[in-house]
Amino acid sequence: MRIIRRGVSAPEVARRFRVTRMSSNRWYRAWQAGGIEALASKGAGGEKCRLDEARLARLTTELERGPAAHGFLEDQRWTLARVADPISSLFHIRYTPRGISYLLHRIGWTPRFPVHRAAERDEGVIEQWVAEQWPAIKGRRSTWAPGCAGKTRPAKD
Repeated sequence: MRIIRRGVSAPEVARRFRVTRMSSNRWYRAWQAGGIEALASKGAGGEKCRLDEARLARLTTELERGPAAHGFLEDQRWTLARVADPISSLFHIRYTPRGISYLLHRIGWTPRFPVHRAAERDEGVIEQWVAEQWPAIKGRRSTWAPGCAGKTRPAKD
């Protein structure tokens, strides 16, 4: 950090980089103790993944088999709590729901939320209504007067 070497104060460093004074003081102390190398990034924080690449591949294969293959017969959706079961039984490792979320993200799985539709829904009737009725409704003006989006009236000449 050239700015620290030039003797800029910690509060000024904090202001320029939009960090707390505590962070800029920590950077200064690290620079004094170990030079510029001490300021290099040490990588992402947090605990390392407890599943190696082979186990992650096996987990992906198991998840692709679906929830029914693991005893969840009522519906075919993976939840974080359900994913915990195969991880626990296959690898004897327990994850928190947040940890499972991170793990799924790492292997390329994203959350999907089902679209709730009425059981009585008739797609044919909906398509017909959109084709015939919607253009007529959309084309009508709601008022006879010319509209203005603003709260003030247009200036008169």
